[in-house]
Amino acid sequence: MEFLQSILDKASKKRKTILLPESSDERVLKAAGVITKNKIASIITLGKEEKIRSKAEKLGIDLSGVRIIDQEKSDKLSDFTNIFYNLRKKKGIIIEQARETLKRDLFFAAMMVKEGMADGSVAGSLSSTADVLRAGIQCIGMPEGISIVSSFFLMVKPEKVFSFADCAVVPNPDASQLADIAISTADNHKKLTDEEPYVAMLSFSTKGSAQHEDVDKVIEATRLVKEKRADLKVDGELQFDAAVVDSVGTRKAPHSDVAGRANVLIFPNLDAGNIGYKITQRWGKAEAVGPMVQGLRKPFFDLSRGCSVEDIVNTAAICVLMG
Repeated sequence: MEFLQSILDKASKKRKTILLPESSDERVLKAAGVITKNKIASIITLGKEEKIRSKAEKLGIDLSGVRIIDQEKSDKLSDFTNIFYNLRKKKGIIIEQARETLKRDLFFAAMMVKEGMADGSVAGSLSSTADVLRAGIQCIGMPEGISIVSSFFLMVKPEKVFSFADCAVVPNPDASQLADIAISTADNHKKLTDEEPYVAMLSFSTKGSAQHEDVDKVIEATRLVKEKRADLKVDGELQFDAAVVDSVGTRKAPHSDVAGRANVLIFPNLDAGNIGYKITQRWGKAEAVGPMVQGLRKPFFDLSRGCSVEDIVNTAAICVLMG
């Protein structure tokens, strides 16, 4: 697809370093080879080098140019252990626990990203979303002003690219969290598409057409986005058709800068977001790219455990652009 190829092309010009820590997964090794061959990024993976290169050779995968770090033998393990211990000691962790935790690939990768040894990480083909996010939150943390780690999908249609959030992580965000999800998604949409974000805060109501506490949450979230980021074009509450169909937006919200033009769609809860992106993917025939984790200081991405090699390659390229 043309848009995804443009992502790959832009990533190759950035010369960034990305971690693919789950080296025991054949798909990860294949993706590492593809990314390196096409100069999309410099790749680091974690584990025992002799074992990894032997496995790659048997599979016919060229890992020349891929850096392999055995975290258990790394001279950084001690430094990372001390950093992690100081981050988590108020939670009751002891130094021995910190050291054992840092031997795990997700946590060692997260600490490498935190300390600037890599620009981002892509994992999750062998790990749960909860495990990936735990490592990212505990090691990398969130930037000032953002209260929630969330996710977004790029929904690629022939005529337009949309960003949908949150469709994978936060079940029922409050108004403040919903505002932060909108801000994160708008910024990342701009990074990946070079388009100005037009952010629609979605609801079953448009501009007072219905009264309910769920509508009130979306109205408050919209107010908070405007308060935090006056530079963003955002409006709500808007129904889906008012957000994306020009004629409907003009009729239902005639004074809105966003109605009918939205390219960033913020769903009020995970039920709506997950159902919405799957309908768009399966019936609307859109290419769903993601989910991409957002809300951390640095990119630390999660994959579906059913991901393909192509998914890993594309997600790594997006990770480059969001770094």
